[in-house]
Amino acid sequence: MSGAREDILALLESNSRLLPEDLAERLGLSAEFVSGELGRMCDEQVICGYNTLINWEKTNKELVTALIEVRVTPQRGLGFDKIAERIYLFDEVKAVYLMSGGFDLTVIIEGGNIKDVAYFISDKLAPMESVQSTATHFVLKKYKDHGIVLEKQRKDDERMIVSP
Repeated sequence: MSGAREDILALLESNSRLLPEDLAERLGLSAEFVSGELGRMCDEQVICGYNTLINWEKTNKELVTALIEVRVTPQRGLGFDKIAERIYLFDEVKAVYLMSGGFDLTVIIEGGNIKDVAYFISDKLAPMESVQSTATHFVLKKYKDHGIVLEKQRKDDERMIVSP
């Protein structure tokens, strides 16, 4: 029944508010089976949490998101894992990814303003002995996040008609 696990995960990924009973009904499985699978997947860290995606631009909260390219020196015997762990333990850090290409890690952080982001980089990230360099990119607007379109585009064309 490994296919059932993937089916459960696919439904949860699209709507984490579904209850085991809802999942069971949609998949033609028993609620007990689904509850057991959910528990096992949490124990195995296949399911790592349940999050709500919020479009902060529609609220009064000021929030700056930055993507930081980080070049690091991997540690002997530990590779990139130890430095990635040191970075992801900071509260500001929302995600850390090991990358291929011109840099090693992508670090995504959120701060209340640009000064918060600058402080994080200059006082926490850059001074780490394994960090060689950083390049910071600020998110100006989010159109789609985690597979969800945040702001639907208007269908009607609002451009002014200009005729000769």
